[in-house]
Amino acid sequence: MEVIKSLPALAYIDLKGNSFTCDCDNVWFGQWAVNDPQTQVFDASNFECNYPKGLKGKKLLDLDVRSCTVDIEFIYFITTTCTLLLFMVVTFTYHFLRWQLAYAYYIFLALLFDTKYKNKQAPNQYDAFISYNTHDEPWVIKELVPKLEEEQGFKLCLHHRDFEPGKPIIENITDAIYGSRKTICVISRKYLESEWCSREIQVASFRLFDEQKDVLVLVFLEDIPTSQLSAYHRIRKLLKRQTYLSWPQAEEHPELFWVKLCKALKNREDINEDRLLLTVGDRP
Repeated sequence: MEVIKSLPALAYIDLKGNSFTCDCDNVWFGQWAVNDPQTQVFDASNFECNYPKGLKGKKLLDLDVRSCTVDIEFIYFITTTCTLLLFMVVTFTYHFLRWQLAYAYYIFLALLFDTKYKNKQAPNQYDAFISYNTHDEPWVIKELVPKLEEEQGFKLCLHHRDFEPGKPIIENITDAIYGSRKTICVISRKYLESEWCSREIQVASFRLFDEQKDVLVLVFLEDIPTSQLSAYHRIRKLLKRQTYLSWPQAEEHPELFWVKLCKALKNREDINEDRLLLTVGDRP
């Protein structure tokens, strides 16, 4: 190609009798011999391939050169489109579905390892996992922990104290819930707004559904009107099936509140009796 380009005045060339290699490197030559308006290539239609052996004797100009033609612009278009689509899917999944996927993953693990069988083989590490928002930590530390651990001897699992450092948070949550006999959800407005607290109550709800046991205790730190719970469908569904304790309604008789909470933590088979004892107030 360089030699031919160096001869701009070339008008006629005779290459008859030469040995032609028919591969993609020489596609340009066939196209030049046919299409160049200035240079006449003598008897080009009878040029025969000599190499490779599989094409020996085939006419040079009869070769199918489509496999040698690469549409770079089309490749760029496809690559760019696929990259953008992948980015959009990953972004959408991360923003809207990351928690659902993580939750589904741990549900799958729970089913895979059969939590019922596992719980039969080894006793629970804790009596209760305390699910709460950090905004409500003073109440948990000053009121709940002294009453249940120091006075009653229950062993509680707390985020700041018992979660394993370096382990993913959702894995710590799952291990804590399945490693405890019960889960106490300390519910406040801040709790309802917290994404991590939402994950905790999701996993606890699945365990409730999976084991068909009364493993979930709801404690309301604030009086929250039902209208404000409309956006939290999971809490509303639990309130229709689960009993709960209300700290504001127990201000006049706090000891009764702690007695009922302790009853809830007892490992009873007859949970219907506990439900009657636990109810403080009604919600529609």
